[in-house]
Amino acid sequence: MNRLAHESSPYLRQHAENPVDWYPWGEEAFARARAEDRPIFLSVGYSTCHWCHVMAHESFEDPDIAALLNEAFVCIKVDREERPDIDSVYMAFTQALTGEGGWPMTVFLTPDLEPFYAGTYFPPDDQWGNPGLPRLIDSIREAWLADRSRVLESAATITARMREASARVALRGGTIAPEAPARVVAALRGVYDAGWGGFGGAPKFPNATLLEFLLMHHARAGRSGGEATAPAALEMVTHTLRRMAAGGIYDHLGGGFHRYSVDGHWVVPHFEKMLYDNAMLARLYLHAWQATGDPLFARVARETLDYLLREMLDDGGGFYTAQDADSEEIEGRFFAWTVDEIDAALGPADGALCRAVFAVTDFGNFEDPHHPEFLGANVFTRPRPLAEIAAEQGLNPAALERRVDELLARLFAAREQRVHPGRDDKVLTSWNGLALSACAEAARILDEPRYREAAVRNAAFVRERLWDGARLRHVYRDGVATVDGLLEDYAAYGLGLVDLYRATGDLSLLAWAGELLAAAVERFHDDEAGGFFEAPLDRAGLILRQKPLVDTPTPSGNGAIALLAAWLGRYTGRADWEALAGEVIALATGQFERSATGFGTVLQALELVLAPPREIAIVGTPEARAPFERELARHFLPAALIAPAGNGGGLPVLAGRDVPAGAAAAYVCERTVCDLPARTVEAFREQLAGLA
Repeated sequence: MNRLAHESSPYLRQHAENPVDWYPWGEEAFARARAEDRPIFLSVGYSTCHWCHVMAHESFEDPDIAALLNEAFVCIKVDREERPDIDSVYMAFTQALTGEGGWPMTVFLTPDLEPFYAGTYFPPDDQWGNPGLPRLIDSIREAWLADRSRVLESAATITARMREASARVALRGGTIAPEAPARVVAALRGVYDAGWGGFGGAPKFPNATLLEFLLMHHARAGRSGGEATAPAALEMVTHTLRRMAAGGIYDHLGGGFHRYSVDGHWVVPHFEKMLYDNAMLARLYLHAWQATGDPLFARVARETLDYLLREMLDDGGGFYTAQDADSEEIEGRFFAWTVDEIDAALGPADGALCRAVFAVTDFGNFEDPHHPEFLGANVFTRPRPLAEIAAEQGLNPAALERRVDELLARLFAAREQRVHPGRDDKVLTSWNGLALSACAEAARILDEPRYREAAVRNAAFVRERLWDGARLRHVYRDGVATVDGLLEDYAAYGLGLVDLYRATGDLSLLAWAGELLAAAVERFHDDEAGGFFEAPLDRAGLILRQKPLVDTPTPSGNGAIALLAAWLGRYTGRADWEALAGEVIALATGQFERSATGFGTVLQALELVLAPPREIAIVGTPEARAPFERELARHFLPAALIAPAGNGGGLPVLAGRDVPAGAAAAYVCERTVCDLPARTVEAFREQLAGLA
């Protein structure tokens, strides 16, 4: 066992038995590097990363390669999910040096933590145009011993340029341009895949934050004819969501989405399942259902959330981080099926129907290059409409749908007997904020008690175990909360609390969100240049402090805090909080069109700021409010301030709005002009129609 055996991170503990003399990130490792004048070998990854496993098995478990590493370097292993602030600094260098990024990330540092060489996966010998890790180790060691001054000078220059680049991003930007969202939509059409949905080619990622922006843009710009970009925005969202739901990136048996598709058609996924993807996509599908009424979107949202509640929920109410891509050391083994496996589970007749519905062939559509014995494997997809298959089979479409559901249940039961993929059971505050938002929105929109219960339990879990009344922690595992919270934690969890308030009417949740925003302003805000740093002001061991504006694919810290500040400013009437949202948006002004796919969260904040102010207050007991809230849930009004409450008071929008015992009323306002109180659902429905 090396030092990683004492760490709480599942990823670090995966490497505890390596012959590499690993250190966790910290002063002990830094001090040894300085004392022995050795460079640092930094390896960054996460527990459910397939290629991280590959590099570990090939190199870090190899005694000969480990000996080379131990002799030449001080070796440090970092869990990127536990320390995204470290990851983002060195990922910026890796991307600048190589033109690409990813995990595992391999970076060579001076004892002062300044980078001088980097890459991602390195094989154990020369292949695919990459140097083998042993040859790279020898080259780096030789350069360090023979020409150290040059290496140090290069590292210092690189670090200085990184700081300059970070400072340029950190400067206050220009004024907010109301036409910017329309220009972004036009730019996105140039990279949109009209055939298969999504943006760009392979590998293809869901990009939930960008699709959420497009839905918000359609809701605002499409009002009463609106801008010409609105129909295109909606089409890009709905077509992409339908293609994804039909593809192999979606788990048709168990619900939920894999991380990305290795092809451009959503067929073969990279099989790990991440909490953040499934939380954001569930929320997005809910909003797409509101915007279109397509029942497919509601079904996918339910199945995705049911997957999270079934497989990713801690007994105390926290959500786990991720599920592995591999089982039995084979990528996709748990999720893929051969023809023989299908027939064994269903019998030949039902197996044939399953193959027709899910495009299964004898040759398969997936293979693991490291395991050629796993041949003929199929990732389920649904490329053809069920009505078309029903016509071929001479069946009623509704009857076929029921039969397919029964086949899926049988296949799911058979799959449960397989060796399950590993699970990273740490709880991350920021990602739990995304899950809280999804569950709260599902509770409100679908009126599902189990999602409301999960959301309420999650808030209680985080309040008890990750919040001390003044500071959040970033990670929880095995009864211990570690790592001081980052900007993303305060922002994402605050937004989750806002959504939970809308679903419950509990004003204490909104008050807690305000405490998180106030703490974030104190700990992360740049009072000189504007915007927010990723790490707190007192965080040591970082060579630079960044201001995240680009989604990665989780929401950028600045984009999320801008949304939180805008919402809480409106709820509380605090103009200084609303001004923070404009300040962050201004930082990104001029960058949107140059990287149209990267600013989804900041663009959501811009859409919120540009939308006409709308307020919808529903007052009364929960039972009396329920019919009004069900009606409101049918409408996609992403920029409307929704304020449920037991009676007037507590917020400016609720002041003086009382109702008799047992009654309820809804108040619909726009630009400070309010309709008469709606005391029946029918009257409320008419008023909401006027907002469309």
